[in-house]
Amino acid sequence: MIADGRASWSNPRVLTILTLVFLAGALTGAVGMSVGLHEFLHPASAGFGKANKVQLLTKCKNELNLTPEQSRQIAVVVDDTAIYYQTLQDQLTEVKSSGKARIMALLNRDQKQKFERMLAGMQKGQ
Repeated sequence: MIADGRASWSNPRVLTILTLVFLAGALTGAVGMSVGLHEFLHPASAGFGKANKVQLLTKCKNELNLTPEQSRQIAVVVDDTAIYYQTLQDQLTEVKSSGKARIMALLNRDQKQKFERMLAGMQKGQ
């Protein structure tokens, strides 16, 4: 790869191939995440959401042979975790909203409209 006297990393062919490999990986990752892989890899509540609470507790009781006291204690932990998780979600929503407001304050009217459309397009891609 040093036929023309240049280091292999500066060879246009090598750089083109590396760029294409990077772009193919990024595209594959984006497509995978958009078709639901994100929810599979990062479940929103990791079994502690309100909808999953009864299912999780029933499964624990049946598969772990819990005593009544263990069942009660695990129910408390699941409730506490769900509340904590929701608090974090609320804080995250507040942080996003605050950041958006700060950005909007820096933009003119046309930029604000474009920014809103840009955000809407990004949310559709999630």
